[in-house]
Amino acid sequence: MFPEKRSGAGVPMIRCLILALLLLGLASCVYNKENRRTSMNAGQAALKAGKGMEMLKSAVTLGQGDVFEVRVFQEKDLTSIYRVSADGTINFPLIGKVSVDGKTPEMVEVDIRDRLAKDYLQSPYVSVFVKEFNSKKVFVFGEVNKPGTFQYEDGMSIIQAITLAGGMKKTANRNSVGVTRLVKGQEKRIVNDIEEIWKGKAANFLLKPGDIIFVPEALF
Repeated sequence: MFPEKRSGAGVPMIRCLILALLLLGLASCVYNKENRRTSMNAGQAALKAGKGMEMLKSAVTLGQGDVFEVRVFQEKDLTSIYRVSADGTINFPLIGKVSVDGKTPEMVEVDIRDRLAKDYLQSPYVSVFVKEFNSKKVFVFGEVNKPGTFQYEDGMSIIQAITLAGGMKKTANRNSVGVTRLVKGQEKRIVNDIEEIWKGKAANFLLKPGDIIFVPEALF
């Protein structure tokens, strides 16, 4: 009689133990998912709150090694191609050294035009055309094997940038890869479905200097 009673009392205890383990496992799963979500949101927030805007703004300015052409309307002798020197300047005919580091092409146009108009030409029309963005970079963060900063190349695509970053991890969300870009002084986020691009069902996305690529983690 006694063994049967002890055996009967043990069954509910075993069931309670199993239920407790199941609940613990469920809680752990929820916790991990929340951690992934928090981590992803924190990564995106860090880009915006940290150096995101600084990196984006640097994309539209000239820097050391960049090559650009200056054209002065009806002035062939003043039309030439220049490379930004190590000190961030170029030597321009008549007006001498011009500081271009950290300036947009439009700012350089205004500077050269104003200096030419002051002493040499009447109402000159100046245009600046960038040939090579050697100082420009793209940034790849998130679920990639080698996140970091990479040299921008003319015609560079999002697939090229992710490849340079060592490809995506197994935990990456391939359907929601964001590209943050500075458009008219404002941040713009463009979502890309990398899986569709790889399958040839969507066009490859072309990058611009300073683009920030963020590969989020998939929420399983």
